Amino acid sequence: MHVISLAGSPRQPSRSSALLRRSEQWLQQRGVTITAYNLHDFDAEDLLYANFNSPQVKALADALAGADGLLVATPVYKAAYSGALKTLLDLLPERALEHKVVLPLATGGSLAHMLAVDYALKPVLSALKAQEVLHGVFADDSQIDMKAQPHPLPAPALALRLEEALESFYQALDRRAPVRAAGADLLRHFA
Repeated sequence: MHVISLAGSPRQPSRSSALLRRSEQWLQQRGVTITAYNLHDFDAEDLLYANFNSPQVKALADALAGADGLLVATPVYKAAYSGALKTLLDLLPERALEHKVVLPLATGGSLAHMLAVDYALKPVLSALKAQEVLHGVFADDSQIDMKAQPHPLPAPALALRLEEALESFYQALDRRAPVRAAGADLLRHFA
């Protein structure tokens, strides 16, 4: 299995990126290959001027085409996911998430932003034709200790919710395996 992770915070390190790193580690321990991206991998001018021919954006689109799923993490600002992440998602091809399982992760200053994942991020992921957008994980800033060493530490209740979401994500990825194999067999049949 191969998963793309995308850190949608313009600031590094960040709480949302800390959730993403913990998720990557959990999946890697189960044999999942992770290809990690963050907003800093993309030329700011390409994002600002909507350069659909950006080599970095094309590389992300190509990586997504060969992946089984996407982990996407974002901070929530003013009841929506980060604008830079929105700009990047807008540059992807219309069907960039076709046949992909997606797990959104988000952090925000208070629980008042909890529904931003459902009402702002999930519709965009669905518009990119994601096969399945799972119930995301939202954490308010107080649930992630950024001063913990050597890595930021989620509160126990958050760690449990994250692990449950990752287990669902892993199972959804595993369900895709027979679909991939059937598709490959069909292609060989017509080759």
